[in-house]
Amino acid sequence: MLPADTGFSARTPPCLLLPSSYQSSAMFAKAFKVKSNTVMKGSDRRKLRADVGTTFPGLSTENLAELMPSKEELNIVKVYAHKGDSLTLYVHNKNPILFELERKLYPTVYTLWRFPDLLPAFGTWPPVLEKMAGGADLMLPGVVLPSTGLPGVEQGRLCAVTLVGNRAPVAIGVATVSTREMLASGMKGKGFNILHTYKDQLWASGDKSGPPVIAPLETEASPEEDDEQHSPDLMLDTHESETQMKNLCLTDVAADKNRESEDIAVEEGIETTKDSENISPQEAMDVLLNQCFFQALKYKVKKSDLPLLTSSFLRNYLFSCCPEGEQVDIKKSSYKKVMQQRKILQVKELTKGVESIVEVDWKHPDIRSFAAPVSEPTASSENIDVGTEDFYQPPEIISLYGISAKMMPLFQESGQKKGNLLSQNDVRSMIISYVKKNELVHPENKNFVTVNPVICDCLLDKSEQHDITLLKWDDLVTRCLERMQHSHQVTFPGSSPVIRKGNIEPIDINVAQRASNKKVTMIKNLELYGLDPQSFASLLQQKVQASATCTPLPGAKDRVQVQIQGNQLPHIGRLLLDHFKIPRKYVNGLDLSTKSSKKK
Repeated sequence: MLPADTGFSARTPPCLLLPSSYQSSAMFAKAFKVKSNTVMKGSDRRKLRADVGTTFPGLSTENLAELMPSKEELNIVKVYAHKGDSLTLYVHNKNPILFELERKLYPTVYTLWRFPDLLPAFGTWPPVLEKMAGGADLMLPGVVLPSTGLPGVEQGRLCAVTLVGNRAPVAIGVATVSTREMLASGMKGKGFNILHTYKDQLWASGDKSGPPVIAPLETEASPEEDDEQHSPDLMLDTHESETQMKNLCLTDVAADKNRESEDIAVEEGIETTKDSENISPQEAMDVLLNQCFFQALKYKVKKSDLPLLTSSFLRNYLFSCCPEGEQVDIKKSSYKKVMQQRKILQVKELTKGVESIVEVDWKHPDIRSFAAPVSEPTASSENIDVGTEDFYQPPEIISLYGISAKMMPLFQESGQKKGNLLSQNDVRSMIISYVKKNELVHPENKNFVTVNPVICDCLLDKSEQHDITLLKWDDLVTRCLERMQHSHQVTFPGSSPVIRKGNIEPIDINVAQRASNKKVTMIKNLELYGLDPQSFASLLQQKVQASATCTPLPGAKDRVQVQIQGNQLPHIGRLLLDHFKIPRKYVNGLDLSTKSSKKK
């Protein structure tokens, strides 16, 4: 039976942002705890049906009757997710059809399989589904770009996720950015906070049926065509992008024929003219491609960016120059069939199978004569100075703790094995579970835990074993973390997580004194955070107007340090913390500027 204060009509449609208390996605990645299970009354069923119809106007009266039949049982199941969120599930025929979080309704995959067009859908590849079901969000490099374009959504809109070649949704999530921002970023960064997926614990609470095969609409690109344009390796550097880049960097007879059309398009801001009816789709794509190509070279790519991966040029530079409402598709242009005439770029295979732009002829007449549309902000001096730093996003860094042989007795009851890696929260929850299961909480003071033989052997030094009989909770967890094997996981946007032993080295800044009382500032470990030292040195040099160089880092293979004249601590601090958003705890040496100012 529903509580008296449950008013369905007051719910907010799920197209809004996530609840204020919501901290992270994938709330059903782990098992949830059932609090209660009751049968819904007729009046409450009618209110729910009316509210679902308001929230999802795409559902007709017949659809609602099919989803929630009047004469069949509908259960209300209240649960606690593994992260503590309190949710309500609406279950029909043992399958959850809706779930409610903070008075907002969300459909499950069981419902979306019956009504696949209920939400705007974005496609991805089958390997990505396994990551999402395990708790990962959907990054933009993993989103397939169909030839018909992406659905137009705003930030915070609830969307469905499908797999290539099948319209049956396999996940739902909230868009972290709008479609316009997705394209402007070059499809880089996080795209969707995933709430629920096929194969997660919410799906497993039903009949565990698989998604139906629903053929793509006729207007959508075929899986074979998509396969050529966007492979699962799009998150890395695809060979297809490199091949397209080879063709793109060559100026040919077809490009010469289209140059007049390009000039008209630039002057008119790519608006439709009277003659546009005579332009074929391929010629129109050539015009758009020429504009984005030259605009990216003239206003975005800098000499310090070279060598530049060809796939990175396409994603981070060329695609972001595309006007609003337009989308570049190289496969629909004439560049895939052109013959080499004269080069604007020089492309080399610096690593086996991976090609990079190593040289750009910025004095080429086609580049020098190009003028971007007036409405494009990329022509401003501000963006010329910023360059590619706009696309940088700091990595997500998580400390992990490995279970050693000595610590195994504490985690054995939780089903863990030697060598398993746990987060700090996992360690804390397992320690709490162990203490409560073995009834070690002190009966008179619950702030203390009684030391039993296992805790004594695992967490106490030999000199302490005869003296300490009680430990505070915080001390217990701290001792446990200190005695585990430390590792860390680094996840860059659009890339798979990388796990390394030990704690991550912070970005280290040091001021040294040279001859004639001259000072020099040195920065190392930038590579560990995805920052290119050469580009960082170039940007820093522009900002402080001082000479900057990169030198090999002693004792570290394939790593360099940035060295710049003068004490530049304040500028470097602002650049790292404010511009690149590196967390303060991962930067060492900034306190030197505070100490030096106090001495004065």
